[in-house]
Amino acid sequence: MLYIDNLSKFYGRFIAVNNLSLHVPEGDLFGFVGPNGAGKTTTIRMVCGLLCPDRGSIKIGGNSMSVYAEGVKNSLGYVPDFFGVYDNLKVKEYMEFYGSIYGIEDSAIARMTGDLLELVNLKNLEEQYVDTLSRGMKQRLCVARALLHNPKLLVLDEPSSGLDPRARIEMKEVLMNLNSMGKTIIISSHILSDIAEMCTSVGVMNKGVLAAAGKMEDILQLGVNRNHLIIEVGSSMEEAVRHVRELPEVIIDSVMENRIILNMQGDDLAVNRVMISLMTSGVVVRSFRREEQNLETLFMKLTGQAPAGQEASQGGR
Repeated sequence: MLYIDNLSKFYGRFIAVNNLSLHVPEGDLFGFVGPNGAGKTTTIRMVCGLLCPDRGSIKIGGNSMSVYAEGVKNSLGYVPDFFGVYDNLKVKEYMEFYGSIYGIEDSAIARMTGDLLELVNLKNLEEQYVDTLSRGMKQRLCVARALLHNPKLLVLDEPSSGLDPRARIEMKEVLMNLNSMGKTIIISSHILSDIAEMCTSVGVMNKGVLAAAGKMEDILQLGVNRNHLIIEVGSSMEEAVRHVRELPEVIIDSVMENRIILNMQGDDLAVNRVMISLMTSGVVVRSFRREEQNLETLFMKLTGQAPAGQEASQGGR
């Protein structure tokens, strides 16, 4: 669906995006994450035709942005981080206004408005004035507006910024529902838990460079040592450590509070033998698991910093 090849953007001597190459396949729900200033919004604006790249190419649905810009723009819907709504318009008038910009007939706009408002959980609000809507409702209205012309690709820059927890959940459900219907979606966000829960793939940007990209399950395995076994014990730590040191199959990697991290080469049967040995010796094992990581720990490894505030919205340019 989206092909980006060696994309770069410069502002004087500052490199906002540096030789970025990325493929987002059709039907994907792609999460774009990175700290403030990483280049996410700059990349998104180039994808949407709002900025011209200094180098590289962008193709959407096989069409080049540089050759067929108007057609490419018509194949995508864009929801910016700061969205514009017209407070003196009713919801249906807002949809009619944008529908007319896309050249859609009035009868089709009326029919699609009802369907799209229901899709984004704003059913029966056609007669309500936009300025009476909550921020979450306005954001979902912008998603409905971006879908009026049935774009192949939906791009959202920080769609959950500033939303309360309930509104965030509603937005997440809307996007997952759209994706289940076959819509290709790219979403930029600082809320890593939301990205991890709903996205099928993810890209991590840092200082203008794409640090990692791929399927979520594959990305989360980067840098993970699958030979590490983490055991949480409830009995005396000294007793547990003493017994583990007697086991021939393992090496103690580290000990912290009530956890022992072992380095072992064996398979699941070897893990079972270690657990049985510990428990039969009287050590209380509360839990055990192979080493794993979530998106936040991966983010820390790749960028060297914590994500900008959970509700940050004015960064990642």
